Amino acid sequence: MELIKKDNIKILLNPGIESHQLISPENSSSEMATISRVRVSPGTRNERHQHSASEQIWIAFQGQGELLLADYRTQTIEAGDVVRFAIGEVHGLWNNSGDVFEYLAVTTPPIDFRAVYQGVK
Repeated sequence: MELIKKDNIKILLNPGIESHQLISPENSSSEMATISRVRVSPGTRNERHQHSASEQIWIAFQGQGELLLADYRTQTIEAGDVVRFAIGEVHGLWNNSGDVFEYLAVTTPPIDFRAVYQGVK
């Protein structure tokens, strides 16, 4: 059993984005998943990207935004929606609303996301 105490949960920071690393290679020996609680401020974009060796599932808890997909397609996501991105599938998010967009991201196999964030809290 692992108990991850709140003091061992790092928050990765980019402008307008907080990614709370609930289960990560830094605080867990999990070989199956990274789990992040992500808060995206209004007007903020997480540009299109892909994960070459992991899939991701997003569970939207608060707000709404636009998924940024391959071929410049977009699709609305809102609280209560769940989306799965296959390995290598292009995805991103634009919070084009006036409220915070918050989701839980489950990434499997795990990824250490520190390299793509500018700061740590």
